Amino acid sequence: MSTEALGALQQRLAAFAAARDWGQFHSPKNLAMALSVEAAELVEEFQWLTEEQSRRLDDQRHERVRLELADVLIYLLRISDVLGVDLLKAVDDKIALNEQKYPAERVRGDARKYTDYD
Repeated sequence: MSTEALGALQQRLAAFAAARDWGQFHSPKNLAMALSVEAAELVEEFQWLTEEQSRRLDDQRHERVRLELADVLIYLLRISDVLGVDLLKAVDDKIALNEQKYPAERVRGDARKYTDYD
């Protein structure tokens, strides 16, 4: 996603909230809680599925997952906008940190946390 596309989405979401006078409710705390709820609703779609079933969703479940992913992104964009976080830069920075914590030649095929390596 380009910086321009991300900014346009954030502006659209801010305008959506402003038109409904919801800015008063969009504190970082409330947005973080809403993000958590939406992430839980996404997780619920996969609850009790096998690994294979989770890879081969039927059309109805796929659509529900698609819309839950949208909800997660919406709240993520809102909280980053409210807090003034450049989300693309934050992602780039985090990937660089993860590359240091998890060098490919050391961790390939191993899912342990970086603190569990000798």
